[in-house]
Amino acid sequence: MQTPEQKFELITRNLQEYLGGDRIKEVLAERDLNVYWGTATTGKPHIGYFVPMAKIADLLQAGCHVTILFADLHAYLDNMKAPWSLLKLRAKYYEAVIKAMLTSIGVPIEKLKFVFGTSFQLSEKYTLDVYRLTAITSVRDAKKAGAEVVKQVDSPLLSGLIYPLLQALDEEYLDVDCQFGGVDQRKIFTFAEKYLPVLGYKKRSHLMNAMVGGLSGSKMSSSDPDSKVDLLDSAESVANKLKKAFCEEGNIVDNPLLAFVKAVIFPVNTLGGHEYKFEVTRPEKFGGNVAYGTYDDLEKAFENKELHPGDLKAATAVALNKLLEPIRKIWEESKELQKLTLEAYPPPVPKITTEVSRLDLRVGKVLSVESHPERENLYVEKIDLGEETGPRTIVSGLAQFVSKEEFTGKLVVVASNLKPAKFAGVLSEGMVLAASNSDKTVVELLEPAEDSIIGEAITFEGFHSQPDAVLNPKHKIFEKVAVDFITSEECIALYKGVPFKTSDGPVTVKSLKGAHIG
Repeated sequence: MQTPEQKFELITRNLQEYLGGDRIKEVLAERDLNVYWGTATTGKPHIGYFVPMAKIADLLQAGCHVTILFADLHAYLDNMKAPWSLLKLRAKYYEAVIKAMLTSIGVPIEKLKFVFGTSFQLSEKYTLDVYRLTAITSVRDAKKAGAEVVKQVDSPLLSGLIYPLLQALDEEYLDVDCQFGGVDQRKIFTFAEKYLPVLGYKKRSHLMNAMVGGLSGSKMSSSDPDSKVDLLDSAESVANKLKKAFCEEGNIVDNPLLAFVKAVIFPVNTLGGHEYKFEVTRPEKFGGNVAYGTYDDLEKAFENKELHPGDLKAATAVALNKLLEPIRKIWEESKELQKLTLEAYPPPVPKITTEVSRLDLRVGKVLSVESHPERENLYVEKIDLGEETGPRTIVSGLAQFVSKEEFTGKLVVVASNLKPAKFAGVLSEGMVLAASNSDKTVVELLEPAEDSIIGEAITFEGFHSQPDAVLNPKHKIFEKVAVDFITSEECIALYKGVPFKTSDGPVTVKSLKGAHIG
């Protein structure tokens, strides 16, 4: 029978930080702690997920009631990393793979509660609380709360600001005493501690584990295949990736392999008081085989250069593959899980190369606008395309439709690889794209998202971008492609139904629907 002090030690060991320790002790004096850990169901879980799994094992050993939240709605709010069409499938994939991970390290999953975010986050009461929270939260506080978790831009999407608000509310709706997560979530946790009491809900405590860096030395990320090992990678792939990992001889401070061994390999192999030795196999001429009974012994040997980086990499690969083998076996024996993987993470559709691939459409910023010296319907603009050669001179027939004041300073879409041509004596080095109604009495500029990067290429999902250096006017490539440029009912610029896009979103027009673009 564990004492409250022993439980507290288990709950807080190996953490980088915790908030509200006194509140945790107060609960433990009366009953076991209710804790939740959540994960947004975006990219495939990688070996970095073993870090929270090791702590969840500690929490269960301390008698905690643990809820694992598959935050499917959060996955959509975080820059739409999980589109609506894949939301449920990815949440199911996460459930299956995390259960397999816990099983592989000997954690009894029958003691866990698994919850999908959309099972309660779409309820009327929860939605009203979201509105209540938005009414008392400043944009500054919302942006600050998500600073380490949600993509940060000068003009953030509203979804990214709402993300941390929902995570705070989840503590109340999951009826927990404590939330557990990475130290990168600290600002969300302090937001929750500040704002939940304002809504009349109790302040919760927070547990934070250290973040384990990726193999390349940066944060481990699903979007960077070189930084992480997938849970379903083959044994050979694991060994090859670890061979390429950043591991400087004698460096114990910036060393992702040592950090992983410390956070995962030793803790999960010593669960329940089991003895464990980290075994290194090497030729006699290099010191022969050696085993380390504690992480501190391993770290000291590496710091003193008694253990070579190559040997550490090989030994870590062996230890990691022992953890991954049960997960691989579960997948190999289940056609249902194999099918789910393909449906949740469909392989990319090969991109099509067509004439639109030959266009070079770019985001430009209009620096100045002057009237053409000879033609009153023409403007002469200086437009910055982010080129070292400086801004381009472009002649546009927009004088009747857009004022100089409205045009100046605006972000526009420029066809930048048209052959330069003279218009009434002025050389034009490109064309500004605009939409017009059928009788061309109304013309509206194409507008990239306001945080688009100057010089950034406009892309079309599913199509390669292989622009010509300069389009040959005799081939009329632009004219052929522009036949399929049109605006949607939502005023989004399209090519054959595919949006014009920058990294910050689709290109739009102000109000024209079903309009031709040229």
